[in-house]
Amino acid sequence: MSFKGAIFDLDGVIVDTVPFHFKAWKKMFSEYGRDFTHEDYKRKVDGIPRLDGARAILTDLGAVELEEAAAKKQRYYLALVDSGEIETYPSTVELINELKKNGVKIAAASSSRNCRYILEKVKLVTLFDTIVGGGDFKKGKPDPEIFLLAASRLGFSAPEVVVFEDAILGVEAAENGGMRCVGIARKEGKQVLKKADIVVRDLVEVDYAKLKGLFKA
Repeated sequence: MSFKGAIFDLDGVIVDTVPFHFKAWKKMFSEYGRDFTHEDYKRKVDGIPRLDGARAILTDLGAVELEEAAAKKQRYYLALVDSGEIETYPSTVELINELKKNGVKIAAASSSRNCRYILEKVKLVTLFDTIVGGGDFKKGKPDPEIFLLAASRLGFSAPEVVVFEDAILGVEAAENGGMRCVGIARKEGKQVLKKADIVVRDLVEVDYAKLKGLFKA
């Protein structure tokens, strides 16, 4: 199979909104008497739909209460986003531009329903051939539905695309979908994302040629 498409997760890959998400989750969970650590964030809620994230910690709540908790998190998150400047990762933007010059189609795929809003806010939305956000699919990561949908919208099969992820469940979703994956371990040990085909600290470490080589393996 040849290299035809690239799918980029949003939070922690294209933009640095992780601090906003963590603060919003922590504030919401504290209202239910739950401690919430960065380890909880990475292993239990990172990269999955809001309702699933709420359910992962608030295991004793019913459906209605979980919906309310998830809605609170959303309000807290948007308030933080609107009050601060969102940082983008320059190396990611540079890689996307290089891939586009080589004819690779590009998708953004996020479990967040705010995906398009965030990309518009940082003025990157026009870089993408398609955008998949929360609400476009039913099953959260590690189910591969989100990435399979993105690949389909690009017009390619799973073996023709590579996924860029910084979350454990996201890497597992790419693997479960039969896709190649680049794991981005910006802060934690690379071993955490060991299921990815390549694990880097930053996307400055990869280019079109290196990615193309993955499809010859």
